[in-house]
This record gives sequence, structure tokens and C-alpha cells, in this order.
Amino acid sequence: MQTNSEPMAGRNFPPSERRLALGSGFPYVAPMPIAVDSIIERLGGAESAARLTGVGTEAVRKWRQAGVIPSRHWAAVIAATGLGLSDLPGGAAAGAVERCLVEGDTPPAGATAALVLADGSVFWGRGFGAHTAAPAPVGEVCFNTGITGYQETLTDPSYAGQIITFTFPHIGNVGSNGEDIEAGTVAARGLVVKHDVTEPSNWRSAQHLDSWLRARGIAGMAGVDTRALTVRIRDGGAPNGVLAFPADGRFDLPVLRAQAEAWPGLEGMDLAREVSCQQSYEWDETRWAWPAGMGRQAEPRHHVVAVDYGAKRNILRCLASAGCRVTVVPATTSAEDILRRQPDGVFLSNGPGDPAATAEYAVPAIRGVLDAGLPVFGICLGHQLLALALGAKTYKLGRGHRGANQPVKDLTTGKVEITSQNHGFAVDAETLPPSAKVTHVSLFDGSNEGLACTDRPVFSVQYHPEASPGPTDSQYLFARFIDMIERQA
Repeated sequence: MQTNSEPMAGRNFPPSERRLALGSGFPYVAPMPIAVDSIIERLGGAESAARLTGVGTEAVRKWRQAGVIPSRHWAAVIAATGLGLSDLPGGAAAGAVERCLVEGDTPPAGATAALVLADGSVFWGRGFGAHTAAPAPVGEVCFNTGITGYQETLTDPSYAGQIITFTFPHIGNVGSNGEDIEAGTVAARGLVVKHDVTEPSNWRSAQHLDSWLRARGIAGMAGVDTRALTVRIRDGGAPNGVLAFPADGRFDLPVLRAQAEAWPGLEGMDLAREVSCQQSYEWDETRWAWPAGMGRQAEPRHHVVAVDYGAKRNILRCLASAGCRVTVVPATTSAEDILRRQPDGVFLSNGPGDPAATAEYAVPAIRGVLDAGLPVFGICLGHQLLALALGAKTYKLGRGHRGANQPVKDLTTGKVEITSQNHGFAVDAETLPPSAKVTHVSLFDGSNEGLACTDRPVFSVQYHPEASPGPTDSQYLFARFIDMIERQA
């Protein structure tokens, strides 16, 4: 075999190792893995392997059948055998990445951007969008599995405080336009993608993604092995990180590492106040429809007050399309001010940050609305805040739910909806009061996805029905809200 010993990230790899291309545009080296059968034999056979690793005999059978060991079992196998990550089938790439990340303080040729994690690891790539100035943007590094809607994702206020890793490799290929935005500013602090952003190919495109980002001061980086980064987040949780794309090409890694390590993280952070509107306004734009595009609600039947914790525009469009005159109010609006507007119903919007922190001012207002007996509908952060107002608790998810392919089961009908989600916190269903029931659950991890009160016209969901990945699986929720309003009239 032809060996490779060229310098990479400040070191020479031994001749016993082989080159492995990880799709990042930068070469890495990894040792040859050990065959699955040999690992099972080292563990004493299939029965012994199952007992020593605690994964079950059926899992071991699947190892042998597939010829690989799933990453979720790597830790158990390593502990039982004493092997390294690079010895495992499928683990070689991750092992190579780990070495290069930790030891890669010298930028590889062509690298103009870096993602520096709080544990000191460095992902190198090619920068695009706006250059970063010191201090570089810092945030929680998460991943989104959606294959479309990157412009909606970047402008979703729920992504405030986060650097988004897109798992779909082709980001930017449909360009950008003035309609597919969820807020006037980009809430995300940066984006990480696999392939370079290409020229757009879509009839609705009005601007290249690169220039769109530059105009908004947002940096991105391409050429990253996003699968390796996603596995890292999946297995270890969402880390804090800094995305640096300096104009002069100089990286002060000690400073960047210290910045990432010092950032407190999203837990305990109230970001809704930062992305909320500063004063109330009226909304009458309706959903996009072919061929006219957006419309206007000229004959509303109901008045809804929407509390803006980081509201997406398409949620407001859905409310307007359902026949509502929508008054949007800031996140800190009191119950008295909401009720003074004499709404027929109240909507609690999505938003970023820790719901327990936002609850300090949001929960008293929500409880005041509940006591008034008005119909209430919440989405995402609004769902979490409603649960807190009812006396439940929330907790932080290890990796969060972000993407447009999330299966959710409606416990009332038994139907499964394909949903769009973006949340890093969840409601602890075990803490809900007797007057509230669980209505929806995630089929990924069983976490709570919806609740309804049994003694009042109040309900909420964790996911985003307005994003329509189903595409119409969850549209009934807006009709349900209108039905509650009309029954209360």
C-alpha cells in the first residue's frame, strides 16, 4: 500500500497509517480498523460480547451482519476490549478527526475559518459571508437535519445564541429572496456547511447566499466534515463554540478557546427579550399562495393577541389566514395590557433561550390570561412557558430537536405527523398538573410534544405547524384554536 507521511496540522503521521478523505477538502490519516468478527472473538464470542458490553445478543448479531459497530456502542466495546476508537469499524474516521482536531493548531492549506469548541477542539474550513471581528461570535453549536428552508432557519429567532451545523451538504443552492424570512434580522450567530456555496439555481432567487450573509454581518464556513461534527454533538451534547473568519487570516487559538470556554451557555439565559419586538403592531399578511404570493386579511372574524417571544412571521400569517386580526405585543407585556386589548384569544409564540429564565416575566402574564378564561394556543417556547405557568418544569435536552423530519404522535387520534422542530429544552411531562394532559409525544425520544388543559380552552405544541414539512399534517392546530375561540364567543 502506498503510504503517506506529509505534514498535516503540525505533525507527521507514521507510515503504518493510510490517507482517509473525510469530504472536508483537507486530507486526514487513520489506521486500519479491526474486523467485527475479530472484535467479537476478542470478547469471547457473541454471548460473551453481549454480556460484557451490555448491548444484547441481537445487537451483536447485527454487528456481524452489517460488518460495522454503531457509534452508540463504541464506548461499551472500547471499555470491554481496551481498543481505541480508531480500531473500530466506522470509528477510524472519527478517530482521525479527533487527533487532527486536538493537535491541529496550524491551519491546513486553504483554511480561512475555524470553529473552536470549548474543549479546545478545532474544525478548520473555508469562510464565506461576513468576516468576523474580535471578539468572534460565540454560541451553542447545534445541528439541523432539514434539507430545505435554510433561509427560514437562519432568520428564525429561536436560533438566537446558536451556531448552526447543516447536515444536508448542499446549502445555498437555491439562493435567497425577500419572502422566505421569518424575521427582519438573522438570529443565528453563524453557520457551518460541508460544501462550498454554489451559484443559486432557483427561479425565486434574488441574491446569492454569500452576499446575503455579508449584508447581514453573518459568517459561515464550508469544507467541514459536518457528519463528524454532528456525531460529536449527538454523542456528547451541544458544545459552546466560536466561529472565526478573520479578514487577515490570523487565528489566536488560545483567545478563541478561552472565549468558547467562558461563554455560559443557553441554560439560564433569557434571549426572548433580545429578539422580541419593542412595541406592539398589527399584522394582516396571510400565507403565500400560488400565483399571487402573500395576501392580506381584509375581513377578520376574530382578534388574537400574539405575545412575541421571537415569533416567526409564518405563524402570524397562519393566524391571519385563519381569519384573525393579529396584534403582536412584546414578550414583557403584562396580563393587564393583553386583556385591555380585548382579544378573543391569546397566542404564545416560539422563541430562543431557557424557558425557565424567560418565565420570570412571562409566567405571571400567562397566568393572568389563564385566569381570565381566554382561549390560549402556544408553540415551541410558548408551549414551554405555558407548562411552567401551569406548574410544570422544563429541562435541557442533550442535543435538541432541529429539523423538518421529526415524527410526532397525536395521542388523541393515533396519527403520526411529520413535523418541523427547533428546540433545545423540553417540558417534563411527569410534572404536569392533573388538569393538563399530554397530547403529543416525540417518536424519536418520547419527549413531550404537546399538552392540553382539561378544564379550560388551552393547548400547545412543541413543534412548528406553520413550517408545514408534512406538508399539511399539523395545519389542523390553527383550526382547533379558531374553534375554541368561536365556542367561547
